[in-house]
Amino acid sequence: MTDDVNPQTFSLPHKLSEAVESTLDDWHVNEKVKKLWARDAALWTGGDESKWLGWLTIVDEQKKTQTRFVKFAEEIQTEDFSAALLLGMGGSSLCPEVMRKSFGKIDGFPELNVLDSTDPAQVKSFESKIDLGSTVVFVSSKSGTTLEPKIFKQYFFERVRQVRGQDEVGVSFVAITDPGSKLRHEAERDQFRKIFLGVPSIGGRYSALSDFGLAPAAAMGVDVAKFLDRTSEMVRACGGEAPARDNPGVLLGAVLADAHNQGRDKVTIAASPGISDLGAWLEQLLAESTGKNGKGLIPVDRESIGPPPTYGADRLFVYLKLKSDKDALQDEAIQGLERAGQPVVRILVPEVYDLGQEFFRWEIATAVAGSIIGINPFDQPDVEASKIATRKLTEEYERTGSLPAETPMFEAEGVKLYAAEQNAAALNEAVGHRSLSGYLKAHLARLQPGDYFALLAYVEMNDAHQQLLQSMRHDVRDTKRTATCLGFGPRFLHSTGQAYKGGPNTGVFLQITCDDRNDLVVPGQKYTFGIVKAAQARGDFEVLAERGRRALRVHLGRDVDAGLEQLNSAIKAALL
Repeated sequence: MTDDVNPQTFSLPHKLSEAVESTLDDWHVNEKVKKLWARDAALWTGGDESKWLGWLTIVDEQKKTQTRFVKFAEEIQTEDFSAALLLGMGGSSLCPEVMRKSFGKIDGFPELNVLDSTDPAQVKSFESKIDLGSTVVFVSSKSGTTLEPKIFKQYFFERVRQVRGQDEVGVSFVAITDPGSKLRHEAERDQFRKIFLGVPSIGGRYSALSDFGLAPAAAMGVDVAKFLDRTSEMVRACGGEAPARDNPGVLLGAVLADAHNQGRDKVTIAASPGISDLGAWLEQLLAESTGKNGKGLIPVDRESIGPPPTYGADRLFVYLKLKSDKDALQDEAIQGLERAGQPVVRILVPEVYDLGQEFFRWEIATAVAGSIIGINPFDQPDVEASKIATRKLTEEYERTGSLPAETPMFEAEGVKLYAAEQNAAALNEAVGHRSLSGYLKAHLARLQPGDYFALLAYVEMNDAHQQLLQSMRHDVRDTKRTATCLGFGPRFLHSTGQAYKGGPNTGVFLQITCDDRNDLVVPGQKYTFGIVKAAQARGDFEVLAERGRRALRVHLGRDVDAGLEQLNSAIKAALL
């Protein structure tokens, strides 16, 4: 490893340290690093893994054509766009969101906004904070058929057309998609300003260093050439000739996998404020890659670090520290965990231009962890199951004008509870007082040592809602001494949703849905954004039930703020 690579250190219990040493011996003796770079599918399951390793060489390939990003940035700057809006989901939106939050607004360039929610209030809030006549809009979708970017494009193309006129609407749009996709054909038909093409051999969650990550970064003013140069240092350090013990990606992957195999499968991410959104990107990479066949790493992001007694023996902590961020309290909290014998990975990021190194390190680490755990880290079978369930519901709405009727298992004070037959029977048998807090108490009582609790909120992702939901998760964490996750729907469906359905059956889920105060029409469709969100939530819940997950759904009314306050109070009462 060179001095130019983001430093990484480990504080591991003896048993885990021994396992990692044994794994690294195996990777050295059997030359598995070389096999990884040779794209040998036998390193995993012997399936189609070799078709999904284009990300290994993408940095070198991008450097050969990096002047195109410079020219694109100059073009955007010359046009004097006041804002940039990216429409995407999962792999096409999470890296741009990390770049947006980490780099901030760069002088002389438009501020990037990233929309990845079908919640109508959120769609409208994004529309209201930009000038549609002077915004460059990215439509980002690898397949070109993903539901959310498809309807985002339908909505915003029509809105921009109303402002700029039919002849000028296309110049406001940029597509990022794979060659031959439906989106590429639409972009050509609609005379988009530009089309960036992905690499078919790179899956969405591994696409940060492809055009899906770099084109929006260029538009917001990031020096892509500098970014790639810094990233190249990590690529070299993780190369096929680097010994396993000196290879930062392989070493991290061994720690992740061996921790998983010893029951420490809750990867708890603590990050400096300046790079805090890196955790959301890691959530998808880790959960969607490893959470299948009853195995998987469960990423825990944005959970505050508590005192050591808060935690059991199911955690691995990762501390991502931006050098310029001075946070003595966070540093002391991590040191306290180390002193208590919890396993801690420390990674120092010298500055934001070194984020590309972390994209590549973690991609290598995830591929390595998949090999050791014994799964294919490049497919996502249970994400597809949710998409199929959603599609059935939206197609039924297009045919009939309504979604199938539902009957709540409990209703009071404007809140309805839903559960699949098996879960409803278990809760009705366990519940004491038949009230919202009573059912929540029965549901939370299902948490066992080694389990995790996940809030799945199909509501607008804003500061007020996040604050209330964070309060709920921390109350559960502190009382039950269990790991907690918080995801906003539908974005988590393309991220942690895979592990929730295909990973270990250790999750206890509380899905939150609501009635939308104001809905938005999707041009060209009978269904609205609110109907799509409802179908996604119901499809998600259906697959959780099919997989035998412990899931309860709380449906709020139109006043979401009041409903979340009510839920927060009920959870506090349930935990007494």
